[in-house]
Amino acid sequence: MARGAWAGEALVCLGQIGAPHGVRGEVRLRSFTAEPEAIAAYGPLQTEDGRAIEIEALRPAKDHFVAALAGIHDRAAAARLANTRLYVPRERLPPLTDPEEFYHSDLIGLVVVDRSGKRIGRVVAIHYFGAGDLLEVRLEGSAKTELLGFNDRYVSHVNVMAGRIVVDPPADWLSSSPPAEEDDETKPPSP
Repeated sequence: MARGAWAGEALVCLGQIGAPHGVRGEVRLRSFTAEPEAIAAYGPLQTEDGRAIEIEALRPAKDHFVAALAGIHDRAAAARLANTRLYVPRERLPPLTDPEEFYHSDLIGLVVVDRSGKRIGRVVAIHYFGAGDLLEVRLEGSAKTELLGFNDRYVSHVNVMAGRIVVDPPADWLSSSPPAEEDDETKPPSP
């Protein structure tokens, strides 16, 4: 499966700033690009509130990068950027040449069906909390959403052109919500 980026309207999220690293203004940086170190090659990145962020230097760390950002020279300034997502306009991304490749932003709005073709819902977001990508699916006929691992185990096929994702979720995926409260009449008497 292709590794891509998340979207918000016309912008695509390429990474997220984490905690400060040291006292000189460096930050931890998670990259969501297919080639993680390529995040620095996109030029100035943009925050959700429109600020420009430029990566001046980037070096790999254990499970992230350490980045020096233009204009950020101390730990306090770096700390104010913690959890900031970094975006680029979609048109700055390279065109895809393989029909099997896609950006995560291409998945937003796709219909989710099971292997039999039964419609389950629609993708409303892609999340990454550190243990792998997750599809957030708004269930058919409901405002409720559920998360499903975006991996080869649960996602059988992605067809962006056809507008659908075929999934094979775990048997208890949709029954994982807490049981409904019992009516007072059906509850056993308290001792």
